[in-house]
Amino acid sequence: MSTPPEPADTRSMGIVHSALRRDLQRARVVLASPPTPGDPQRRALADHLIWMMDFLHMHHTGEDQGLWPLIRRRNPDVAALLDDMEADHLRIAPAVEALIEGAHAYRADPEARESLIHRLDRLSDVLLPHLEREEFDAMPVVAATISTAEFRDVEHVYFVKPKGFAELGREGHWVVDGLNDEDRNLIYRVVPTIPRFVLVHAFARGYRRRAELMWGHGPASKIGPVTVGARNAS
Repeated sequence: MSTPPEPADTRSMGIVHSALRRDLQRARVVLASPPTPGDPQRRALADHLIWMMDFLHMHHTGEDQGLWPLIRRRNPDVAALLDDMEADHLRIAPAVEALIEGAHAYRADPEARESLIHRLDRLSDVLLPHLEREEFDAMPVVAATISTAEFRDVEHVYFVKPKGFAELGREGHWVVDGLNDEDRNLIYRVVPTIPRFVLVHAFARGYRRRAELMWGHGPASKIGPVTVGARNAS
């Protein structure tokens, strides 16, 4: 295995995970706490959960097709760990599909709320341990195996390039919601300079409107990024 001159900066992976954890918590608080959501909030929340599961699917696909094969080629000794990461994705997929189905049902019928809470809990049971293991076990291996430039290339090819401009705008504001300046700037640097300026300034208002509709001004709106210890192997 060739060793890069310094560990890759993989903090963006933990930041994305923290956004997933944040909104899973927010959604559960809204669903499980009185008052129950009215029609506009219910539909917005259901749509957001469906969108978030699509994001998660693309995120895992990018890892399986781009990141893990690169690490496997450079460092065959970690094959067992990468096998576990891919197996986790297969275990998570049915819970993702179940949540999507539950969100569609809840969008159409408020009586499906309890079922959606159950499906949300099932997803959290399989997803959250995986995200933690990926940050604590897999990211240090990634950081020791490839350079920051190579990690950024994977991000661009598999996580940025396949998405349209509007999708990146929505995703970017979702990821940086509640971040400090350092982490926010790190995420913005994933996108090239000119489209970054437009994404930052053109989509903020729409994201704020959706977020206020979903989370209101109660306990859910106060939940910020949910980190799990150190997010970087550098």
